[in-house]
Amino acid sequence: MPEIVNTEQATAWNGPEGTHWARNQDRWNAVNGGFDEPLLTAAAVTGDRRTLDLGCGAGHTTRLAARRAPGGHALGVDLSGPMLAEARARAAAGGPANVSFLRADAQVHAFGAAAFDAAVSRYGVMFYGDPEAAFGNVGRALRPGGRLAFVCPAAPGDNGWVTAMASLDGILPVGGFASPGDGPGMFSLADPDRVRALLTAAGYTGIAVDEVTAYGTWGRDAADAADFLLATGPGRHLMGQAEGTARARAREALTDHLAGHAGPDGTVRLLSTSWLVTADRPARRRTRHPAVAF
Repeated sequence: MPEIVNTEQATAWNGPEGTHWARNQDRWNAVNGGFDEPLLTAAAVTGDRRTLDLGCGAGHTTRLAARRAPGGHALGVDLSGPMLAEARARAAAGGPANVSFLRADAQVHAFGAAAFDAAVSRYGVMFYGDPEAAFGNVGRALRPGGRLAFVCPAAPGDNGWVTAMASLDGILPVGGFASPGDGPGMFSLADPDRVRALLTAAGYTGIAVDEVTAYGTWGRDAADAADFLLATGPGRHLMGQAEGTARARAREALTDHLAGHAGPDGTVRLLSTSWLVTADRPARRRTRHPAVAF
């Protein structure tokens, strides 16, 4: 059995939330796929690179990394059994061959010293119970000069799905549902100063936090997008606190809000604003040998 210390998140992602993400992986990739190229380019995944994908979910970014480095290997790690089962099934069905998956807690798992050239994550690192410990452990798994690159959400108000859910204020108890905090959660790394402090304490150098934006597809029309949003973890939580009439009103109001973001074909696309964070494991310093007198 893997050693798991982030037990609260392990419970969450092996329950309904993990099952939802596994079943709806294609939809989540349509939402977040605009960040794949910037992420893997920032990590310099190519050639024979060995890549560690943190919080890999159903393995989409892991497979992309493996295809970009055909002479290397990509290992995806996650706490979620349901999502890893989906990841393995997709890799078995469509490849590539240079990919593998592991259920592990990145805070404590012994990956092996200098085992990877790069570590990447698309929306997977915000849920660490002890992020400094996790980033430090990942850093030890990188070779000297190796690169960490991840994407995490920026301020809640700069993300269209949050604005959409906030439009239900007065119908559902939405106040503070997406507030940033120090504990595990979607917006736990929304403060770039906190990100820099955590990575500095974990031993990284060359830290950069850059804003990146991408539009994601949330539904084929406003009603479909509303149903999907209300089926997510935050949506289920809010709807579970309301009675039947309020839930019906919320669905109608959210559909109306999302209709304003529908394109000519009805497809609903919302803007996501994130941080693209990069940092390096320090390279080994050359040892200067004292001069020898003859």
